[in-house]
Amino acid sequence: MRVVVTDAEVTLADVLSLRLAIEEPLDEGTELVLRHRATGVEREVPLGAAGGRPREATLAVSLAPLLLTAGRWDAYLRRDGDRTRLRSVDPGFSLDHLDAYALCRRTLAFRSYRTRNGFLALKIDEAEPVAEVRSVWFREGRFEVMGLLAFTGLDDDDSRHEAKLALHRRQSAARVAANATVQGVRFHAAVSLVDVIAADPDSAGTWEPSLEVEGVPTPLRLGSRLDDIDGKRRRLHYPSARVDGVPIRPCYTADDELRIEVGG
Repeated sequence: MRVVVTDAEVTLADVLSLRLAIEEPLDEGTELVLRHRATGVEREVPLGAAGGRPREATLAVSLAPLLLTAGRWDAYLRRDGDRTRLRSVDPGFSLDHLDAYALCRRTLAFRSYRTRNGFLALKIDEAEPVAEVRSVWFREGRFEVMGLLAFTGLDDDDSRHEAKLALHRRQSAARVAANATVQGVRFHAAVSLVDVIAADPDSAGTWEPSLEVEGVPTPLRLGSRLDDIDGKRRRLHYPSARVDGVPIRPCYTADDELRIEVGG
Protein backbone atom coordinates (compact mmCIF):
# COMPACT_ATOMS: atom_id res chain seq x y z
CA MET A 1 0.00 0.00 0.00
CA ARG A 2 1.70 3.17 -1.19
CA VAL A 3 0.78 6.19 0.93
CA VAL A 4 2.44 9.64 1.02
CA VAL A 5 1.55 12.45 3.42
CA THR A 6 1.17 15.67 1.43
CA ASP A 7 0.06 17.89 4.31
CA ALA A 8 0.43 17.40 8.06
CA GLU A 9 -0.44 19.70 10.93
CA VAL A 10 -1.30 19.54 14.60
CA THR A 11 -4.12 22.03 15.06
CA LEU A 12 -4.60 24.37 18.00
CA ALA A 13 -7.00 21.77 19.45
CA ASP A 14 -4.25 19.07 19.37
CA VAL A 15 -5.78 17.25 16.43
CA LEU A 16 -3.40 15.61 13.95
CA SER A 17 -4.72 16.62 10.52
CA LEU A 18 -3.36 14.67 7.55
CA ARG A 19 -3.87 14.73 3.81
CA LEU A 20 -2.68 11.58 2.05
CA ALA A 21 -1.93 10.66 -1.54
CA ILE A 22 -2.93 7.00 -1.89
CA GLU A 23 -3.12 4.35 -4.57
CA GLU A 24 -6.34 2.83 -3.24
CA PRO A 25 -8.99 3.91 -0.74
CA LEU A 26 -8.48 3.27 2.97
CA ASP A 27 -10.80 0.49 4.08
CA GLU A 28 -12.52 -0.12 7.38
CA GLY A 29 -10.06 -1.83 9.70
CA THR A 30 -7.11 0.35 8.71
CA GLU A 31 -5.25 1.70 11.75
CA LEU A 32 -2.92 4.60 12.34
CA VAL A 33 -0.10 3.36 14.57
CA LEU A 34 2.13 5.74 16.55
CA ARG A 35 5.30 4.17 17.95
CA HIS A 36 7.49 5.81 20.59
CA ARG A 37 11.00 5.79 19.19
CA ALA A 38 12.81 5.28 22.51
CA THR A 39 10.56 2.78 24.30
CA GLY A 40 8.71 1.01 21.49
CA VAL A 41 5.33 1.73 23.12
CA GLU A 42 2.57 1.90 20.51
CA ARG A 43 -0.83 3.54 20.25
CA GLU A 44 -3.36 2.35 17.65
CA VAL A 45 -6.17 4.47 16.22
CA PRO A 46 -8.86 2.68 14.16
CA LEU A 47 -9.71 4.64 11.01
CA GLY A 48 -13.04 4.67 9.23
CA ALA A 49 -13.38 5.29 5.53
CA ALA A 50 -11.41 8.48 4.91
CA GLY A 51 -12.91 11.43 3.11
CA GLY A 52 -11.46 12.89 -0.06
CA ARG A 53 -11.11 12.22 -3.78
CA PRO A 54 -10.34 8.72 -5.19
CA ARG A 55 -6.55 9.06 -4.84
CA GLU A 56 -6.60 11.34 -1.83
CA ALA A 57 -7.65 10.89 1.78
CA THR A 58 -7.99 13.21 4.76
CA LEU A 59 -7.66 12.13 8.37
CA ALA A 60 -8.20 13.88 11.70
CA VAL A 61 -6.97 12.21 14.89
CA SER A 62 -7.40 13.72 18.35
CA LEU A 63 -4.11 13.26 20.18
CA ALA A 64 -5.12 14.02 23.77
CA PRO A 65 -7.09 10.76 24.35
CA LEU A 66 -4.09 8.67 23.24
CA LEU A 67 -2.10 9.48 26.41
CA LEU A 68 1.09 10.04 24.46
CA THR A 69 4.23 10.86 26.42
CA ALA A 70 7.11 13.21 25.67
CA GLY A 71 9.50 12.09 22.96
CA ARG A 72 9.37 11.28 19.27
CA TRP A 73 6.68 9.05 17.78
CA ASP A 74 6.89 7.53 14.30
CA ALA A 75 3.70 7.08 12.26
CA TYR A 76 2.54 3.96 10.39
CA LEU A 77 -0.59 2.68 8.65
CA ARG A 78 -1.58 -0.92 9.36
CA ARG A 79 -4.07 -2.94 7.32
CA ASP A 80 -4.65 -6.71 7.38
CA GLY A 81 -1.53 -7.11 9.49
CA ASP A 82 0.72 -5.24 7.06
CA ARG A 83 2.39 -2.12 8.37
CA THR A 84 3.57 0.79 6.21
CA ARG A 85 5.63 3.64 7.58
CA LEU A 86 4.15 6.94 6.45
CA ARG A 87 6.34 8.84 4.03
CA SER A 88 5.92 12.62 3.99
CA VAL A 89 6.69 15.45 1.59
CA ASP A 90 5.46 18.12 4.03
CA PRO A 91 8.24 19.66 6.16
CA GLY A 92 5.59 20.37 8.79
CA PHE A 93 6.99 23.70 9.89
CA SER A 94 5.40 27.13 10.20
CA LEU A 95 6.82 29.68 12.62
CA ASP A 96 3.53 31.61 12.65
CA HIS A 97 1.62 28.44 13.52
CA LEU A 98 4.05 27.59 16.31
CA ASP A 99 3.64 31.08 17.76
CA ALA A 100 -0.16 30.76 17.70
CA TYR A 101 0.00 27.26 19.18
CA ALA A 102 2.18 28.48 22.07
CA LEU A 103 -0.34 31.14 23.17
CA CYS A 104 -2.50 28.56 24.97
CA ARG A 105 -1.61 27.12 28.35
CA ARG A 106 -0.69 23.45 27.82
CA THR A 107 0.96 20.55 29.60
CA LEU A 108 2.19 18.88 26.40
CA ALA A 109 3.12 20.48 23.08
CA PHE A 110 2.60 18.36 19.94
CA ARG A 111 4.34 18.99 16.63
CA SER A 112 4.28 17.02 13.37
CA TYR A 113 7.43 17.01 11.26
CA ARG A 114 9.24 15.18 8.46
CA THR A 115 12.25 13.14 9.52
CA ARG A 116 15.60 13.39 7.76
CA ASN A 117 14.72 10.18 5.89
CA GLY A 118 11.41 11.60 4.72
CA PHE A 119 8.88 10.01 7.10
CA LEU A 120 6.09 11.50 9.22
CA ALA A 121 6.72 11.75 12.96
CA LEU A 122 5.43 13.57 16.03
CA LYS A 123 7.62 15.46 18.48
CA ILE A 124 6.08 15.85 21.93
CA ASP A 125 7.53 18.10 24.62
CA GLU A 126 6.42 18.97 28.12
CA ALA A 127 5.03 22.49 27.84
CA GLU A 128 5.65 24.67 30.85
CA PRO A 129 5.52 28.47 30.62
CA VAL A 130 8.77 29.84 29.15
CA ALA A 131 10.20 33.02 27.65
CA GLU A 132 10.90 32.04 24.05
CA VAL A 133 13.96 33.93 22.79
CA ARG A 134 13.87 35.43 19.32
CA SER A 135 16.78 37.90 19.39
CA VAL A 136 19.90 38.29 21.54
CA TRP A 137 22.59 40.94 21.25
CA PHE A 138 25.21 42.97 23.09
CA ARG A 139 25.20 46.72 22.51
CA GLU A 140 26.22 49.80 24.45
CA GLY A 141 27.49 47.64 27.30
CA ARG A 142 24.19 45.80 27.75
CA PHE A 143 22.86 42.31 27.25
CA GLU A 144 19.51 42.61 25.45
CA VAL A 145 16.94 39.96 24.63
CA MET A 146 13.49 39.92 23.10
CA GLY A 147 10.92 37.26 22.33
CA LEU A 148 7.57 35.67 23.08
CA LEU A 149 5.96 34.36 26.27
CA ALA A 150 4.92 30.78 25.51
CA PHE A 151 2.32 28.55 27.22
CA THR A 152 1.47 31.18 29.85
CA GLY A 153 -2.15 31.68 28.80
CA LEU A 154 -1.66 35.46 28.59
CA ASP A 155 -3.47 37.23 25.75
CA ASP A 156 -1.61 38.52 22.71
CA ASP A 157 -2.95 42.05 23.04
CA ASP A 158 -1.75 45.55 23.99
CA SER A 159 -1.95 45.08 27.75
CA ARG A 160 1.25 45.75 29.66
CA HIS A 161 2.57 43.61 32.51
CA GLU A 162 5.18 44.55 35.07
CA ALA A 163 8.25 42.42 34.54
CA LYS A 164 11.88 42.01 35.54
CA LEU A 165 14.84 40.29 33.92
CA ALA A 166 17.06 38.54 36.46
CA LEU A 167 20.47 36.90 36.00
CA HIS A 168 21.49 34.39 38.64
CA ARG A 169 24.75 32.53 39.22
CA ARG A 170 24.21 29.31 41.16
CA GLN A 171 27.78 28.86 42.39
CA SER A 172 27.94 32.14 44.28
CA ALA A 173 24.23 33.03 44.57
CA ALA A 174 25.03 36.37 42.89
CA ARG A 175 22.04 38.06 41.26
CA VAL A 176 21.48 41.04 38.97
CA ALA A 177 18.04 42.32 37.95
CA ALA A 178 16.58 45.05 35.73
CA ASN A 179 13.09 46.10 34.69
CA ALA A 180 11.71 44.53 31.49
CA THR A 181 8.94 45.45 29.08
CA VAL A 182 6.10 42.99 28.45
CA GLN A 183 3.21 43.92 26.17
CA GLY A 184 0.72 41.13 25.66
CA VAL A 185 3.04 38.17 25.15
CA ARG A 186 5.98 40.08 23.63
CA PHE A 187 8.93 40.95 25.83
CA HIS A 188 12.08 43.05 25.65
CA ALA A 189 14.67 43.23 28.41
CA ALA A 190 18.19 44.56 28.95
CA VAL A 191 20.73 44.44 31.76
CA SER A 192 24.09 46.17 32.18
CA LEU A 193 27.06 43.86 31.61
CA VAL A 194 29.13 46.03 33.93
CA ASP A 195 26.64 45.26 36.71
CA VAL A 196 26.87 41.54 35.94
CA ILE A 197 30.65 41.50 36.26
CA ALA A 198 30.60 43.69 39.37
CA ALA A 199 28.15 41.34 41.09
CA ASP A 200 30.76 38.55 41.10
CA PRO A 201 34.06 40.16 40.10
CA ASP A 202 36.44 37.40 41.16
CA SER A 203 34.75 34.45 39.47
CA ALA A 204 34.30 33.23 35.93
CA GLY A 205 31.20 31.18 35.24
CA THR A 206 27.72 30.85 33.83
CA TRP A 207 24.71 33.06 34.57
CA GLU A 208 21.12 31.88 34.15
CA PRO A 209 18.59 34.47 32.95
CA SER A 210 14.92 34.35 33.89
CA LEU A 211 11.93 36.63 33.38
CA GLU A 212 9.58 37.47 36.23
CA VAL A 213 6.19 38.59 34.86
CA GLU A 214 3.13 39.92 36.63
CA GLY A 215 0.34 37.35 36.36
CA VAL A 216 2.68 34.40 35.88
CA PRO A 217 3.23 32.51 39.15
CA THR A 218 6.84 31.37 38.61
CA PRO A 219 9.90 32.92 36.91
CA LEU A 220 10.18 32.00 33.22
CA ARG A 221 13.33 30.36 31.92
CA LEU A 222 14.73 31.84 28.72
CA GLY A 223 15.13 29.36 25.89
CA SER A 224 14.57 28.80 22.19
CA ARG A 225 12.52 25.80 21.08
CA LEU A 226 9.71 27.08 18.84
CA ASP A 227 11.61 26.60 15.61
CA ASP A 228 13.21 23.85 13.54
CA ILE A 229 16.75 24.17 14.96
CA ASP A 230 17.53 21.47 17.50
CA GLY A 231 20.84 21.45 19.33
CA LYS A 232 21.59 25.17 19.32
CA ARG A 233 24.61 24.67 21.58
CA ARG A 234 26.38 23.07 18.61
CA ARG A 235 24.81 25.02 15.77
CA LEU A 236 24.37 28.60 17.00
CA HIS A 237 27.37 30.60 18.19
CA TYR A 238 27.31 34.23 19.25
CA PRO A 239 30.41 36.45 19.12
CA SER A 240 31.87 37.34 22.49
CA ALA A 241 32.30 40.88 23.82
CA ARG A 242 34.83 42.24 26.29
CA VAL A 243 33.70 44.40 29.19
CA ASP A 244 36.44 45.85 31.37
CA GLY A 245 38.73 43.26 29.81
CA VAL A 246 36.47 40.32 30.71
CA PRO A 247 35.12 38.15 27.84
CA ILE A 248 31.39 37.54 27.94
CA ARG A 249 29.02 35.84 25.51
CA PRO A 250 25.56 34.27 25.29
CA CYS A 251 25.22 30.55 24.56
CA TYR A 252 22.71 27.70 24.77
CA THR A 253 22.64 24.54 26.87
CA ALA A 254 22.03 21.07 25.48
CA ASP A 255 18.33 21.68 26.25
CA ASP A 256 18.28 24.93 24.24
CA GLU A 257 18.12 27.19 27.31
CA LEU A 258 19.93 30.54 27.15
CA ARG A 259 22.96 31.21 29.35
CA ILE A 260 25.54 34.00 29.72
CA GLU A 261 29.17 32.89 30.03
CA VAL A 262 31.51 35.33 31.80
CA GLY A 263 35.28 34.97 31.76
CA GLY A 264 37.17 31.84 30.82
